[in-house]
Amino acid sequence: MTEPDDRPALWVGHVNLTVADVEASYAFYQRLGMRPVHQTDGLAIAELRGGTHVIFESGEPEGGDAPFDLMVDDLPAIHQRWRDEGLDVTDIIPGDIHNVFVLTDPDGHRLVVYDSHAVGPV
Repeated sequence: MTEPDDRPALWVGHVNLTVADVEASYAFYQRLGMRPVHQTDGLAIAELRGGTHVIFESGEPEGGDAPFDLMVDDLPAIHQRWRDEGLDVTDIIPGDIHNVFVLTDPDGHRLVVYDSHAVGPV
């Protein structure tokens, strides 16, 4: 007998990120834990849990807040690992719903990293 699928029917398919060096950014985000999908000159695609693809396109990055945020199962462990690796992370900020920290990538994009509050399987 098949278990019912209680997952939501929709999810984010793709988000775009303009980067100065596609190869370097692709490697950086794989280091964070994204799965490599595809790479050509001036374009790369990495995958997040749930199947969302981040498309890295060559251009002039504006930095600032990234067009997406990240969520992890064990925020303190990821925070410590990335800090130990020398990545640019803030201290963990406690919140009412989430605890968070901010990671800045090599192009100056600020990504908010949240602890998970997923309801059910993702």
